[in-house]
Amino acid sequence: MTQLHGEYELKMDAKGRLMIPTALKKQLPEADKDSFFINRGFEKCCVLYPAKEWKIIATEIDKLSDYIQKERTFKRYFLRGASKLEMDAASRILIPKPLQEFANLQGELVLLAYGNKIEIWNKAEYDKMLSEEPSDFSALAEEVMSKRKKEDESSSAKATEDKDGK
Repeated sequence: MTQLHGEYELKMDAKGRLMIPTALKKQLPEADKDSFFINRGFEKCCVLYPAKEWKIIATEIDKLSDYIQKERTFKRYFLRGASKLEMDAASRILIPKPLQEFANLQGELVLLAYGNKIEIWNKAEYDKMLSEEPSDFSALAEEVMSKRKKEDESSSAKATEDKDGK
């Protein structure tokens, strides 16, 4: 799994293109340096995935049933606007117009890379989102991360029980 990281400020040109920063491009696996998929984020941003990572996500989405309304609805909303992008010789990608409009991508942007994805934000929207930090971020971190730890411990215990035949 790709482990991207970093925050990068850049500008989108008048044609809707943005250049992938060299430091970020170096983090991409060789096979994923030129091909991406983009879709709408859960907030007012776009999300860029290396092609290999998108394939994993698409496989999971393909497992959802078209006969279950919530799953069908999720597929539609998650995949709306999803597009394949190819990097040009100048390390630029062209953001589709509907996605530019959705996330108000113009002028100054911020790329936030984490895990297997790169969020693309309008800089003003990104700064606004960060200014709305929870009043007690420490409590939020404890709640979210301790829940994850408990789930991991529970999974480990179940795996041990299954292995031991109990």
